[in-house]
Amino acid sequence: MSATEHDRIRQQVREAYGGIAQNNGCGCGPSCCTPSDESVAELLSRGIGYSAEETAAVPEGANLGLGCGNPQAIAALKAGETVLDLGSGAGFDCFLAARAVGPAGRVIGVDMTPDMVSKARANAVKGGYGNVEFRLGEIEHLPVADATVDVIISNCVINLSPDKGQVFRDAYRALRPGGRLAISDIVLTGALPEDVRNEVAMYTGCVAGAVAGAELSTLMADAGFRAIRIVAKATSAEYVGQWAPGRGVENYIASANIEAVKPE
Repeated sequence: MSATEHDRIRQQVREAYGGIAQNNGCGCGPSCCTPSDESVAELLSRGIGYSAEETAAVPEGANLGLGCGNPQAIAALKAGETVLDLGSGAGFDCFLAARAVGPAGRVIGVDMTPDMVSKARANAVKGGYGNVEFRLGEIEHLPVADATVDVIISNCVINLSPDKGQVFRDAYRALRPGGRLAISDIVLTGALPEDVRNEVAMYTGCVAGAVAGAELSTLMADAGFRAIRIVAKATSAEYVGQWAPGRGVENYIASANIEAVKPE
């Protein structure tokens, strides 16, 4: 895929998520909703592994229900750590991470959509999060110095990248030796039908850009990661099927927990 094609895909994703930020939309998939309150986003998040306490702990407007899992559940965050969130959206996972690492820790959210970054920054001010910052940038080219991050988290975003190998190479660069990945994302479990793979809304809706776990594992290993673990969740069929009702996407994709370590 050419650099021009990469940029075209990124622009489509940027426009889709800019619209979600502007309109307070929620949920993954092409059939995005626009709730009148946060109840729909909260229900979506509860369905993918967040507790009621977690969904209630963040500022209003931070949870857009855009994930496909809960990276906090596998990150094992510790007080004082520096956390980087790839594709931080309105800040939901960043704010939860900030609670885990405490005032001695630091959380950096990176998102390529200006409206999302603005929304997240406003939410940080609203919630009084002094240890969280949001930076505008692409996850393939992170605005983060070398070897400065302890943990990288991400929630249903890497599937949207047209250059996943570069995402993992730059994540490796940003991590300190011994640092770790804790990611929730979509993986292919079967070959997507051509009409699904070629539909723009299916790409921006976290379906058509997914690749198989074996391919992700190879990309991560090539970047230098070790102790790679990718576990697809059979229970995800119910909610990923709701992203495109009647299209049967649950037969081809699943949410997965993705973990890896940068060697010491």
